[in-house]
Amino acid sequence: MLIDGVFAGGGVKAFAFIGALQAMEEKNFTFSRIAGTSAGAIMGSLMAAGYTSKEIREMFDEVELKMFLDPTAWAKTFPHLLKWVGVYFGLGLYKGNKLEEWLANKLEAKGVRTFGDLPNDQLRVVAADISKSRMLVLPDDLEHYGIIPDSFPVARAVRMSCSLPFFFQPVRLFDKGGTSSLVVDGGILSNFPMWLFRKHRSKRPLLGFQLNPEPADHDKNSITNALELYGSIFETMQKSHDSRYIDSGHENNVVFIPIETVRTTSFSLTDEDREKLVTLGYETTKQYLKTWSR
Repeated sequence: MLIDGVFAGGGVKAFAFIGALQAMEEKNFTFSRIAGTSAGAIMGSLMAAGYTSKEIREMFDEVELKMFLDPTAWAKTFPHLLKWVGVYFGLGLYKGNKLEEWLANKLEAKGVRTFGDLPNDQLRVVAADISKSRMLVLPDDLEHYGIIPDSFPVARAVRMSCSLPFFFQPVRLFDKGGTSSLVVDGGILSNFPMWLFRKHRSKRPLLGFQLNPEPADHDKNSITNALELYGSIFETMQKSHDSRYIDSGHENNVVFIPIETVRTTSFSLTDEDREKLVTLGYETTKQYLKTWSR
């Protein structure tokens, strides 16, 4: 059965998506259109290229996550806490180039380099242009920069969507006039873009995969210092836009995978941690499908 799917951002917690995809495959669901932000964009691009859950699991079992943390020159220069001084000048602790190179190689192995190598409208990823203060839906919005969408590398678009502020450096996007914009993680504006398919509805069911427990009205952030204040502001930016859409009657089409103990940037996950996340995604999705009315 053909369906449309949306995958949320969540960094390394996205290992749970592998199990979720396995559960969907066992029930013979196939994704026609896919949208995602950040880690959800990585998963979506691999699925759009034709990778199965088994293949995705094997490729991540073979990779050391810390290889994606290629430090900037500033981060190398300043040790320990002083490395944050490098963020001021380098705009991020890590370059993000290793992630893009790795993904580009995996996609090219399936014959996918640019969006033109994918079926029309199959994949959309969300990023944020902080120079122009606007959300980007890629590849569609590339036209506003004078760029032909079909010519743009999928791995570069996903890299943009994964540029977690202060963690990975922003990506510079140049328009046809040579003016550059800084593009960062789409999660600051829409971490779970189910709304994307509202504009282009189809007769296919729509199912979203979220990497958090089902929201509760009584959940509140504890704010006692400046760091907690920043974290709460960032979380509000991530959730408010998407929550309004989900609350409007679409919550029954969301698989909430209850991950509470793994942080987005926990790149030191053990094999046991990865296995637990995959199993949680599988079991949660399998249980959800028993009652999904479509």
